[in-house]
This record gives sequence, C-alpha cells and structure tokens, in this order.
Amino acid sequence: MKSVASFAAALAVAAGMATHFRAGAREAAAEAAWPPAGQLLDVGGVKVHAHVSGSGPDVVLIHGAGGSLRDFTFDLVGRLEDRYRVIAFDRPGHGWTDMRDTQGQPFDSPQAQATLLQAAARQLDVHTPIVLGHSFGGSVAMAWAVTQPDTLAGVVLLAGASMPWPGTLNASYRVNANPLGAAVVVPLITAWAPLSYAETVLAGIFAPQPMPDGYADHFGLPMAMRRDILRANARQVNGLRPHVVALSERYPLLSLPVELVHGTADTIVPLAVHSGPLAALVPGANLTALEGVGHMPHHSDPAAAVAAIDRAAARAGLR
Repeated sequence: MKSVASFAAALAVAAGMATHFRAGAREAAAEAAWPPAGQLLDVGGVKVHAHVSGSGPDVVLIHGAGGSLRDFTFDLVGRLEDRYRVIAFDRPGHGWTDMRDTQGQPFDSPQAQATLLQAAARQLDVHTPIVLGHSFGGSVAMAWAVTQPDTLAGVVLLAGASMPWPGTLNASYRVNANPLGAAVVVPLITAWAPLSYAETVLAGIFAPQPMPDGYADHFGLPMAMRRDILRANARQVNGLRPHVVALSERYPLLSLPVELVHGTADTIVPLAVHSGPLAALVPGANLTALEGVGHMPHHSDPAAAVAAIDRAAARAGLR
C-alpha cells in the first residue's frame, strides 16, 4: 500500500513538472510570436505597453477582460488615426503591461488601473482625451471619469461593464481566482488546452456575429492563455462588482459627454443591466442600442463606434 502511494505521489510530481515545462514553452512561443506592438513605458517602475498612432485630438482606448490593445489595432485604430491621435493601452495584467506595482500590489481594481493609465498618458503628453472603454475597460474609463473628471474630455463605452449586476459570474472566473484554482487549474489550461477550444471560446464572445477573418491570429490568442494573464484576469473580473457599486454612486455627478454603444443581443454584459441603467444615471448620456449586435460592437458595427467617438469629440468642443 505504501509503495502504491509513493508511486502515485511520484506520478503526480512528474505530471506537475511536465505541465510546468509545457506551459512555460507555450508562453515563450507566444511571446516570441506576438512581441510588443507599441512602446513599453516605465511608469514609476511599472511597465505599461502603449500603441500610439495618428494625429489630432487624443483618444485613449482601454480593452476588455482577457484582451489586449491588439483588439483595437485589428481594425478600430485604423478607422480613427486619420483625424485623432489614438493611444491604446494594455491594461495591467494583460498583454505586455505589468500586473503589480513596485510594492507587489496588483492593479486589480478599475480605480487602480485608471490611475496607472492616467500616469502613462501623461508620459505621452496626452491632454484631456476622449477615453473609450470596452467591456471591463468600461469600468476603468468610468473610474477615470469620476476620480479625475478634469483630465478627460468625454467618455465612450462599448458594451461597458459599468453597473452592478445580479447573480454570480461564470464558474471559471471563481475557480481561476481562488488560490487552489490558480495553482492547479490555470497551469493545466496554459499547458494543455487546445488552441481550437480557445478559439471556440473567443468566437463565442462575438456571437451572434461571426469573429472577423484573421482576428484570432492578429490578436494572439496564446498570449491571453499565459498563466499570469489568466490569474490576473480572473481576479480582476471576480472582484469587479463592489467597485462598480461604489463608482455608480458617483455617476450622477458627471457633467462631461458620455456616449454609450451597446448591442441588444449582448449576453456577456447585457444592455438592460449596464448601459441602460447607466444612461438613466448620467446627465446627458447618449445611448445607441444596436439591434441584434453582441458583445463586440466595434467589430460588428465599427461605424457606430466611430460615430460615438466623433459625437463625444464634438460635444466636448474638440471638433
């Protein structure tokens, strides 16, 4: 019996080592295939990845959960850079941006992320930008607006996660965010999950519209499957609700232009839970509901996203 237990323990150790080395190899391959697309800023000892292009009034783009600035460089940036200076950031814990400060504290809250990205924007000489947030990035944009309203000209949310929601999150967030899941489940995903399965999950985020051809390759899906990214994303999403509860209490005080674009078929961040109630709270907020569109309106209806940015810029006097 003792020999069986010893064999089982040795087998578990061997499986763990194999998982560790395979995960490391897949991460190294991903980072070699999708290097930084922009510049790496040193913001008080924290690395922040930024992609800057175009000229004109500043527009800051903040991506959603599990994403990176490559979500925007696939298409949206090219639609804006002829008349705006577009600054797309990797949020903390995503892409090539650090997840922790110099004291080892994670930038998990939207308020902490907004503060870091504000500092990064100042390094790039960004002044009173239009700040756009998609999905989780919507909470970061709103945190920026309520904490530093004088430093931005307006807000655009695309399917923004901005309001408290009922019920619980997908079980994967809860599992990957707890210590056991982070230590055991996450490495198994990084090491062994087939890319085809991850692409199926990614395609589901675009539903009911199809994922654009070439998007998965441009985005670099294996980069989002790295262990640290999976852990940071799960922690951030799992802990988001209390922060949007606090932020929502301050929304009625906003006086800057707020443009909301949201698909009626979004089941990930539902319109009726987020942008609908938000539009009622923010004085002068303008809501554009896109019939039959899912969670990726800037890909499904990019003209609507661009029009919202143009409206915000015009309302702010930038056009």
